[in-house]
Amino acid sequence: MKPLENISNVFFVGIGGIGMSALARYVKLLGKNVFGYDKTATHLTDELLKEGMKITFKDAVSEIPKGLTIENSLIVYTPAIPKDSAILNHFTIEGFEVVKRAKLLGEVTKNTLCLAVAGTHGKTTTSAILGHLMAECNMPVTAFLGGIAENYNSNFISKGTEITVVEADEFDRSFLQLQPSIACVTSMDADHLDIYGDASTIEDSFKEFSKLIKNKDHLLHKKGLPLNGQTVAIEEDADFEAQRVRIENGTYVFDLKTPNETIKNLQFIIPGHHNLHNAVTALGMAISAGTPTPGLPKALLSFRGVQRRFSYKIKTENLVLIDDYAHHPTEIDALFQAVSEMYPNDKKVIVFQPHLFSRTRDFGDGFAKSLSHFDEVFLLEIYPAREVPIVGIHSEWLLNKISNPKKALIIKESLSDKLKSSHCKVKLMVGAGDIGAEVEKVTQYLKK
Repeated sequence: MKPLENISNVFFVGIGGIGMSALARYVKLLGKNVFGYDKTATHLTDELLKEGMKITFKDAVSEIPKGLTIENSLIVYTPAIPKDSAILNHFTIEGFEVVKRAKLLGEVTKNTLCLAVAGTHGKTTTSAILGHLMAECNMPVTAFLGGIAENYNSNFISKGTEITVVEADEFDRSFLQLQPSIACVTSMDADHLDIYGDASTIEDSFKEFSKLIKNKDHLLHKKGLPLNGQTVAIEEDADFEAQRVRIENGTYVFDLKTPNETIKNLQFIIPGHHNLHNAVTALGMAISAGTPTPGLPKALLSFRGVQRRFSYKIKTENLVLIDDYAHHPTEIDALFQAVSEMYPNDKKVIVFQPHLFSRTRDFGDGFAKSLSHFDEVFLLEIYPAREVPIVGIHSEWLLNKISNPKKALIIKESLSDKLKSSHCKVKLMVGAGDIGAEVEKVTQYLKK
């Protein structure tokens, strides 16, 4: 890839993607002209337009700005873009340099102290906590996030360029393009079987990623994973361990044991043991990167979360509405643990939008078991994202596997009414598809 200093223009094909938009913001900060295409306008593309980027929502060669030449331009695309994209194919045929997002991410982080967060679950929350801890402790950090951090209302934190925090994405083995100095692996569950085929292949990929870290003390991983690094755990002997965990006024309070010291009475306001585990991992990485520990307690307490990660939309004595991105059985189990810990005596209804036909097929039994824990289950149709339908795989197929008799298929148009008529106090809207766009409508309807 040609050096970024030799490039004036960067065109992002799929600029509205959460990871792509963070990179676009970084490139704009470098003084480059930023252009892009995406299928639909969103709140995120509105923000990018306000920041001075030029974006089209029509996939046509005529939409490509004049003045982009092979010599002065770089084209960046996300694997989610269809192979028949007119804009992407034009750039490829004309001989422009066309690279995947992961390649550019590898390029911009290679001369920095790069902290890479890997794992099938927890990447975004861990990265956001880590970026926030380091920024609050005045470390010169830039963080590229896969979600909108509430503290910054952005997926991009920029306090300097010497240190970078990135999500190391296992999808299509993108994380092997990185050159991390310090890394973690939060989990290695089977996922993306449309890419990997089976669980052992995805595990091999994470092992390959872990070998990118030359110093085993600079690899942190969940205790029990078959990796050679420093372990992370809650109330279980590990190199970085949360000890004496308790809940006070809806907040986790715990001691952090590290290889060198114990930091007492840390406070963390985000519910769920999975989120607490993410926090311990982020603290361990921040400490490994040389963050001064006296500033960490205040920084951790001030972390307000990531949008669509156990996000409270309504929180009153009689009604709770939570929005969450969970799209894998393990994530739904973690969500159930979190909501049960906070609301042990209240009934819970979940609205779930399955994400991808292949994932629904591969984990159908797991989804059914996880969803059956809730008192009531509403299923939306499968969100296809990049996929075409698979014969016999649809939400009714999944519904039939759910053992809880209080279950129903619903359409988006009836979502607000169905949730309002449910007698469950705690209502959850869950999934990685376009269910997120419905949350605000439901919130306003339930508040009436």
